[in-house]
Amino acid sequence: MTRRSKQITYSERPTRASRRAHARGEQMFRTYDTSSIRPRRSKAPIVVAVVLVVVVIAVIAFLLSTCSSSKADLLPSDQTAVVVVESGEGAMAIGQSLADEKLVESADAFAKRVVALGAESSLLPGAYEFRGGTSLDEIISALRQGPSSTGIALTIPEGLTREATAQVIDNATDGRISAEDFLAVTANASDWVNQYSFLQSAGTHSLEGFLFPKTYTVTAVDDARSVTAMMLDQFQTEIANLSFAYPQSQGLDLYQTVILASIVEKECADEHRTTVASVFYNRLASDRPYLESDATTAYEVGHDPTGEEVHSDTPYSTYTNAGLPPTPICSPSLECLEAVCNPDSTDYLFFYFRPNDSGGLDYFFSRTYEEHQQAIAS
Repeated sequence: MTRRSKQITYSERPTRASRRAHARGEQMFRTYDTSSIRPRRSKAPIVVAVVLVVVVIAVIAFLLSTCSSSKADLLPSDQTAVVVVESGEGAMAIGQSLADEKLVESADAFAKRVVALGAESSLLPGAYEFRGGTSLDEIISALRQGPSSTGIALTIPEGLTREATAQVIDNATDGRISAEDFLAVTANASDWVNQYSFLQSAGTHSLEGFLFPKTYTVTAVDDARSVTAMMLDQFQTEIANLSFAYPQSQGLDLYQTVILASIVEKECADEHRTTVASVFYNRLASDRPYLESDATTAYEVGHDPTGEEVHSDTPYSTYTNAGLPPTPICSPSLECLEAVCNPDSTDYLFFYFRPNDSGGLDYFFSRTYEEHQQAIAS
């Protein structure tokens, strides 16, 4: 039987020659460039780390910019905003209203603070006016207490012009409803005629004469338009029981009736309204239909007119222009409207008044110009 000899490597029987060969191989392996056959190290961890750093920086920058911009966008402390809380509204809905008016940074921030204070069920409905810069806790406290008042009393006296009325409203609301805004919304009667048919004959004139004198309640949610609507509503209510049959019989439409009532308002004391109204009707129906009212020129010039001014050839001079002036000259009272709807029956064509010792006025009514001159001279 043939015996196979076992293969033996050089390392199993190290001879001097084999040890030298092994040493040379090891030395060659150490200096050999194996980069092309080594497995490549993945760059993914580095890329992920860089991306994460960029994302973190971006998030921080966004949060900082959002915070600073939201504060910059909030209502400044010199301005106010009105928020209406409806019955049944929750903290998020109220917070959204506050955020819309730039009073809080977000509805969520407001709602969270409400929850933290345990105020979810104690926010009261109503109209609130807040100044910019009011803190969350102050706003929530106000909402828990309820609206501070139901509104302010706005008194419009009889005989005010539209411009004077605008200024009264501006003053009463501390400028929240500005005179300019009120004048703008009352500048053209045709803008309102769809809601108030009695304005039809006023055309495109202003609402002078229709801003009914009365005390109104103005709330924080009212603006120039809603206040104007209050006045027109009141005018409509006041004239509902008036009969305009007599003015119509004299050829006057409703607008012209208001014009005449506004002149009566400016020309006489309370006890003489119906008599003065009869004088003006008699003049309009006469061969010389000049009202000769100083009050119409006073409306135009803005002060007690001079003799020269009342005789000037201007639209509101009722000495040089026959008939009625172009527009009312103030807001007449109900009593003056009643007076022109039911005047006295007289044949007077003139009247004259002068102050008396009691601080009032004495009136003198005359049928002829000669009687009128005698009254003035007496």
